[in-house]
Amino acid sequence: MYYSLIIPVYNRPDEIDELLASLLNQDYKKDFEIVIIEDGSSISCASIIKKYTDKLSISYYYKSNSGPGDSRNYGMRIAKGNYFIVLDSDCILPNNYLSSIDDNLRNKFVDCFGGPDKALDSFSDIQKAINFSMTSFLTTGGVRGGSEKVGKFQPRSFNMGISKEAFLKSGGFGNIHPGEDPDLSIRLWNLGFETALFKDSYVYHKRRIDWNKFHTQVSKFGKARPILNSWYPSYSKITFWFPSLFLFGFIFSLVIAFKFPYLFYCYVLYFVLLGILSLIQNRSFKIAFYSIVATVIQFYGYGMGFFKSYVKIFILKKAPREAFPELFFDVK
Repeated sequence: MYYSLIIPVYNRPDEIDELLASLLNQDYKKDFEIVIIEDGSSISCASIIKKYTDKLSISYYYKSNSGPGDSRNYGMRIAKGNYFIVLDSDCILPNNYLSSIDDNLRNKFVDCFGGPDKALDSFSDIQKAINFSMTSFLTTGGVRGGSEKVGKFQPRSFNMGISKEAFLKSGGFGNIHPGEDPDLSIRLWNLGFETALFKDSYVYHKRRIDWNKFHTQVSKFGKARPILNSWYPSYSKITFWFPSLFLFGFIFSLVIAFKFPYLFYCYVLYFVLLGILSLIQNRSFKIAFYSIVATVIQFYGYGMGFFKSYVKIFILKKAPREAFPELFFDVK
């Protein structure tokens, strides 16, 4: 197996530096290549890449901005490998990352896999709190944190792999973002390919660095899901409604709190348990508090985004691109 690491980047040279530094420390002994696609950045990472060209097998391409999905496709079309590993530029890899992938594929080959993410000690407290909120069983059911109890696993494009055959037959990522990764997973299933979770093939994922960016991100996640449900109705689940129902239930609990406070108490208990779990995991009262803040932002952003998108797509019958042009890139 010859692996090609596909990494799109947009105005993040510092992150590429950290990612490439972690690739220098891999315990994987076989050759692999790195394909970096600069997606129309105004802040180039060319000088960073130059530092590593004599240490790693790197090819670097600059193209006009067309989004991460199209940039990944661009990289996979020109890559030399027969198996592609797709990474976000804001990831840092543990030393055994490539060897764990190779061991998993040799043990049971699949044409598409995904791995979970964790937080490094060097991450900011907000990043650690956001990581907890995005990966905890109490918030996302563990879907992004390594749980296998979710039916068919949908790999996320910050840490996933896809065989060359699966890429060629599926055409790769679509031009929606976010949502391009579950869209690809479903199309792969419909073509007869299998996906799997490699629980030990994790990355350290920085995610968003402040609350406003995090809210924008999760709001877009919420908006994308009803669009995917309209494209693939057989894969729609009632659980996709949970953040919206949680949000509306919380508002309702506040309205009736003076006469019937018990529903509100349930929410208080939930957030207390969430804080305790974060405290145990992160050993910090500050991160535990931030984890509650992150969860509120996550449920509010995703829940409102989902509800607005559902109304526009399913009730008002708007075309997805007309309803949410910010979720779509023009492929150049």
